[in-house]
Amino acid sequence: VSLAGLALGMIFVGKCDDTVGGTIVQRLMEATDDELNHSHARYLCLGLALLFLGQMDKAEAMIEALKTIEHKISKYAVTMLKTCAFAGSGNVLLVQEMLHECAEHLTEDAEHQMAAVLGIGLITMGEDVGSEMALRSFDHLLHYCEMPIKRAVPLALALLHISNPDFSIIDQLSRLSHDPDPEMAQNAILGMGITSAGTNNSRVAGLLRQLSEFYAKDAGHVFCVRIAQGLLHMGKGLMTLNPFHSDRMLMKGPALGGMLVLLHSCLDLKNTLLDKTHYLMYYLTCAMQPRMLITINEKMEWRPVTVRVGQAVETVGQAGKPRRITGFQTHTSPVLLAATDRAELGTEEVLSVSGQVLEGVVIVKDNPEYEVQESK
Repeated sequence: VSLAGLALGMIFVGKCDDTVGGTIVQRLMEATDDELNHSHARYLCLGLALLFLGQMDKAEAMIEALKTIEHKISKYAVTMLKTCAFAGSGNVLLVQEMLHECAEHLTEDAEHQMAAVLGIGLITMGEDVGSEMALRSFDHLLHYCEMPIKRAVPLALALLHISNPDFSIIDQLSRLSHDPDPEMAQNAILGMGITSAGTNNSRVAGLLRQLSEFYAKDAGHVFCVRIAQGLLHMGKGLMTLNPFHSDRMLMKGPALGGMLVLLHSCLDLKNTLLDKTHYLMYYLTCAMQPRMLITINEKMEWRPVTVRVGQAVETVGQAGKPRRITGFQTHTSPVLLAATDRAELGTEEVLSVSGQVLEGVVIVKDNPEYEVQESK
């Protein structure tokens, strides 16, 4: 039942469909306590939350309906629905509310707190300032909070840096992967896999090799290390899981949905991925996409062009024509773009049909005003 609800959520992601939402809420209300205590009930809540992904205030009515369920899962479902509705919005008040949830010291029944930690990552992802502030909050959570909250922190860190292996983040996840608490360590290992997904990052590869020797006797840990290694070398380093595209302006709903299925499974690894439902990993295929830039002409034939690839620079509100990338290298397409990279055409010989954003497959046409400079 729960996986059917999750499938509906993935199909109608961000559509606010009333019939689907009503059906899922009704099923949650009719469910017995035993059914709601099952570890897979979380997927029914996630299916509902995905319906309202990024839709902000449209989820209010559903949140009220969920509050009527007399079971601890109602808190979990409400937290998930709120955070999914404001995904990528950077809403500060909601982040404060989630931190407030985490302030209670609970050792049992703390699933809603774990969802709140992931929620902080989910709300602040996609913009740099919010992400940096969230990192600081996560540090506090690691210092002062109970174990269930700490276990969710590595996953939230990974959510902020999908396919973007930042030095400091990998460092922190590497420290957490040697934690005495097995679930914490497993989450940190999977977090390293998500953070470095499809990048072939040699530093992460070295760390994961060390971890596989360190945990050689623990089957669960070794399984997590193997998955992380698989993610790291995903598509031989030509793929990405990052749900943001078009110069990190737009968010792909299904891609983020696939990521959330994995992350919410990690909140209870023992009963999900390490048990019989390891096939839920395949939800990640919704998020996989090639990260190369390929240029073709108007007849759909491959056309190599000189492109400059460099670190993206924020140029909003600057006078004149500022450079949009810094520290660039000049390549001939096709080229690979990392999570924070941006590409520009390096010649005036051709124009891009799609405007300024160069990602994926780009159609280029000859510039009619281009004149070949004669060599003197």
